[in-house]
Parts: sequence; structure tokens; C-alpha cells
Amino acid sequence: MLGGCGDDGGSAEGSGTETGSSSGTTTADASTGTPTDSGTSTGQADESSTGLGPEDAAEEWPLLGCDPLVPSYCAAPFPSNVFTVEDEGTPTGRRVQLAQELLPADAAGTAPLPDPWNELDGFSPGIAISTHFPAVTPGSLEASNTATAINIARSLEDDSPTVLLNAATGERVPHWVDLDATGTDDSTRMFMLRPAVRLEASTRYIVAIRGLLDDAGSPIPATEGFAALRDRTPSDDAAINDRRPLYGDIFMHTTEAGLDRDTMQLAWDFTTASQANNTAWMVHMRDEGLDLVGAEGPSYTITSVDDNWDKEGRIAHRIFLEMEVPMYLDQAAPLANLQFGDDGMPEPNGTAMFEVEILIPASASTTPVRPLQYGHGLLGSKEQIESGHFREFIDDYGYALFSVDFIGFASDDELHIGAMLGNGTFHNFKSVIDRQHQGMLNSLVAMRMMLTSFANDPTYGGLIDPSAGYYLGISQGGIYGPTYMALSTDIERGTFGVPGMPYNVLLSRSVDFDVFFDILRASFSDSRDHMMLLNMAQMLWDRIEPTGYTPHLLENTFEGTEPKDVLIRAAIGDHQVTNFGAHIMARSLGIPHLDTGIREIWGLEQATDSVDGSAYVEYSFGLPADPVDNTPQRECEDPHGKIRRLDEARQQMDTFFRNGTIENTCEGGTCDFSDMSGCK
Repeated sequence: MLGGCGDDGGSAEGSGTETGSSSGTTTADASTGTPTDSGTSTGQADESSTGLGPEDAAEEWPLLGCDPLVPSYCAAPFPSNVFTVEDEGTPTGRRVQLAQELLPADAAGTAPLPDPWNELDGFSPGIAISTHFPAVTPGSLEASNTATAINIARSLEDDSPTVLLNAATGERVPHWVDLDATGTDDSTRMFMLRPAVRLEASTRYIVAIRGLLDDAGSPIPATEGFAALRDRTPSDDAAINDRRPLYGDIFMHTTEAGLDRDTMQLAWDFTTASQANNTAWMVHMRDEGLDLVGAEGPSYTITSVDDNWDKEGRIAHRIFLEMEVPMYLDQAAPLANLQFGDDGMPEPNGTAMFEVEILIPASASTTPVRPLQYGHGLLGSKEQIESGHFREFIDDYGYALFSVDFIGFASDDELHIGAMLGNGTFHNFKSVIDRQHQGMLNSLVAMRMMLTSFANDPTYGGLIDPSAGYYLGISQGGIYGPTYMALSTDIERGTFGVPGMPYNVLLSRSVDFDVFFDILRASFSDSRDHMMLLNMAQMLWDRIEPTGYTPHLLENTFEGTEPKDVLIRAAIGDHQVTNFGAHIMARSLGIPHLDTGIREIWGLEQATDSVDGSAYVEYSFGLPADPVDNTPQRECEDPHGKIRRLDEARQQMDTFFRNGTIENTCEGGTCDFSDMSGCK
């Protein structure tokens, strides 16, 4: 039924593979590894009877549809620079160019159109670095002793089977390996390297793989195409011969890193997108949108007030109002698209009215309360603030809780997202991201309103203390917390409850994605297509999710934006947002892990005393260890919503908001609440 809701997509039928070289020759920028125009020529492989050309180290990439390095799956390895072209007009010097045949087609033969991806200047710094080895199974992967999500340090050891190199610095990047466990067919499991920390923007990376075993314990052979490059043997394939100089450069880097060329089973390179690619639209919308709103805040119209809504007397006023926000979409409904000006930046299309819900506690009648903005959960709504535990917290501690629907990922987007997964129109995911840009602007404007125009409201303004405002995002709202906080010019501190990043890591490890996997499986029988679609989603998602914004949250802030302090809290064993994603977020921010007597976390400095500024905190609820593979934790009761209900956690958050100090408020310093596990 969902599959019938979308519009027609493009078909992969009739599209050929392009094997010509991209124009120009490039070399690596010494500081970033980004390809730049060198003005030199290395030449192509010659046409001699051997098919062998010179192997002088040089960076020149042919543009391919499918890559014969991995003939078992067209879009492997991915991401790869052979799916880009030279573009001197981008910060990276490259531009993604995905062929139609590369994109997964559904059971009806319909594939998404490549246009939204072919606007990007590189690949996601949070992408799953993917390829396919038909002979690698879960058992043989374990025997190969690759790094796992709980043994990331293995990826940095000299004999690690998988190596991810920053081409500019030669440094190894910590990661783990997932062999896709969401399907049941061993022959179609995607082999994925997951960066354990966000990759650098505008940077060339080299992937090298060796030492993988089959079920018999024997090293798997390289494909014919890669063996020709590795062993300098003849090939009849122009897509192989055109890359001999490039692989001279790749093997130069891997040799310098101490890797034996002769043992390689596969190697390739890719370039990450620039920060401008990922953040320029939203930063422009913030700057222009808030300027249009003005220092006095947006106008609004109160549409509903209920002074007797809360029967327990915790809430004095439940208020609904409509605020006026600059509108950058062509419509407010799903399938909306951002409008752009001649400068290539989003352009306002008048204004629109968006609803805000505000809860003012009874305690505000004696002492004015500070605004606390709530970021709601997955495909949820602003009405989530009505939960009883929130009412208790804001009345006891003195906050006015308010929220807007995060359009693009709110309740009215669910059918639209399901449809695009089910009918081959996944290019429409761009409209989800476009709407999220407007949703983020609405959130920023709502805080500006609470601190200005609403704080001066003739009826309710006297109940508001506008001296400071704060952010509390839970689940999806926690995931988008770094984006909101990196962009906010109005507040200093925010709490991210049970968050993680990037979505590429989170989705297959979340029970919330079960229904969407069912749709994918009904439309795409090959589980490799599922992982490819998630990679494609991540490439667009970076423009609004934390993978694009964490570098600008605590330092290197956007112009006119102050550094922020953040409290990140995770529930061990979370069924909906994996702790592995929370660890990536904390490592990417470089914040300490406040010891709560539970466990150490690789890559995070552990603090035993209170922390001034930012920190990551974990609470245990007695669940068994999470699955190491890319599937969700399903045992016992889901602890996803339990932290916010703890008195210890409420006290911790209030202290942080008011004075910027993060303390361990658990009894005896151990945040173990195993009596709440629900385990049988």
C-alpha cells in the first residue's frame, strides 16, 4: 500500500557504463588529501599487446558505472573516486557522478534517479565503507580476526586485516567491520568498515584489505581485476588499465603504511564531502532567517490556552500558538523542496505559520521560569512534552517546556518515507532532508521567540525568565542535538538524551527500523541493495544530521556563534539508538566520559570527578551485552526512555543547565539500575 503512494521514479533500464577518464590530472593537496588540479599529465595505459601501461604514482580516476574490481555487485566498492568527476568549482575538486545502473532497482525494475547525489562534492564522512566478498561468511569473518564494534583497537594493530588510511597524513583511522547480518543469504552480505570517529571533510582516504579467510580457512583470492593491478599483469579491461597510474599512487601510500602489496585482496580510495557541501545551506538559512525575524523575535498568534488541563496541578497554562517563520520550501507538506536563489543558496518564499506548544508550570507563579526547548523522538510530534515525567520535572525545577514539530521527520512524514522505500523513488529522500532544513529553522526561531517576543507577552511574559534558555533532545531530538546547538546563537547548553550518529550506523541496529526493513525486503530482495540505499541516504543526510555539524559545536564554530557545552547521556542496552552510535558522537566531539562505575569506553578519556563543560555519561539498566553485529538489542525491557525518569538524572541535568557542571549524582557513584531491567 505504501509503495503505491509515491510518484514514478527513473528506471535503470538502458543505461550504459561510462569508462572514459575524468578530465584532467590531479594530485593530492598536502594538507587535506583533496584532489587539486596539477596541470600535469601522466598518460593512460598503453595499447601494447600486454595491456600494461606505466605505473607512475598519480591520481587520475576513470569514471565508471559498475566497477569491475568487484564484479559480484555493481556498486562495490563504495564509496569510490571512480564514481566522481573532476570539478574545479567545488572545494574538494571532485563531484559525485553516479550512473543510473549503479543504483538499486526494485522488483518492478524502477531505480531512483541519481540527480540528488550528483550535486555533492564528495562522500559522507559517516558512510559505511562497503564492498562485497562472496566467500566471506560470519564464521570466516570471525576467523579472520577483524576489528569489531567492541574491539576497535584491533583496527589500528599492524596486522589488522582492514586498514583505513588518511591519504594526506598516512594515519590509520579507527574502525570496525560489520558483515551485514540483516539478511539470511551468506552470498549477499555486504562487507562494511564503520569509522569509529567522524572522518575529516574534504579528505582522500585509502582502504586496504588483506587476510580475509573463507570457511575452509584459506585466504580468499583477489578478483581478476584487482589482481591485475596488484600483480602488474595484463588485462583486457580498459577500466582496469586506465587505473594503473592511480594504483601506483595507492600502493605507494599502503607501502609507506607498512602493508605488503602482494597480500592485498582489495584496495581503493574515496574523497569525503566538504564542510561547505554539508552545512552551507543550513547556515545561510539560519543567518538570513533569524535576521528576517529580527532581534525582537517573530510575531505569533495564541490559538488556544487551557489553564485546567493538568489535573495534578503541575501545569498552570498549556498554550498553543502559531509563530511566523520565513518559509524556504515550496510547500509545507511532505514532498516539499527548498527554493534557491541565483547565489545557489536557499531563498525565502514568503513566510508560513508553524505551531508551537508551551507548558508553563505552576511554580512560575512564584518565580519566573527559563525556557527549555524539547526535541521530540522518531517521527513524533511536539505533543510529547505532555508526558507526566516532563510535567513533574519542569514544575519541580522551574522551566517552561516548549516544542515544535520537526518537519521532515515528524509524524506526518512517516507514510511518505515508507512510500519512497517501497516504490523505487528513493530520490525523493531529498525532500525529507529539505523539509528538515525548514524544521531546524523553525526550532531556532522558536527559541528566539521564547527569549524575546513571548517573554514580552502582556499576559504570559512575566512568567518567563529570558536570561537563559536550554535544549533537551531525546532520541531523535538527541540525535539532531549537535546540529541545533552548533547553529544556535541564543543558548549555551544542551542535553542530548539517548542519541547517536550517524544514522547509517543507527538504523539497522534499531528496533524502530523493523517496519521499514520489511518494506525494503518486499521491494528489494538483495540485502546489499538495502545497505546501498542506507549509504545513499547518509550522503544527503549529512546536510542536517550531526555528521555534518559536530566539528562546529565545541570549537571551530560558525561565524557569529559561540562554543557550546553539552551533556550526552546513554542507556546501556538501548533498543532504539545503539550505544555504538553514542560513542561515535562522543569521540567525534572529543569530550570526556564521566565515570559512572559501569565500564570504560574505547577512545574516550575517563573523568572521575565532575566535569565543567561537556561530557558523556552512561546509565546501566542490567541488560545483557549488545549484539556485536548490525542488529538491534532486543533482550529484556528497552531502557530507551528510563534515564529521564530518574531523580538522579533530573538533578544532574538541572545542575548542568544552571552552572555548566556535570556531576555524578548516582548513589555511591555507580549509575546501575539493574532492578529496572525487566529481564526474566
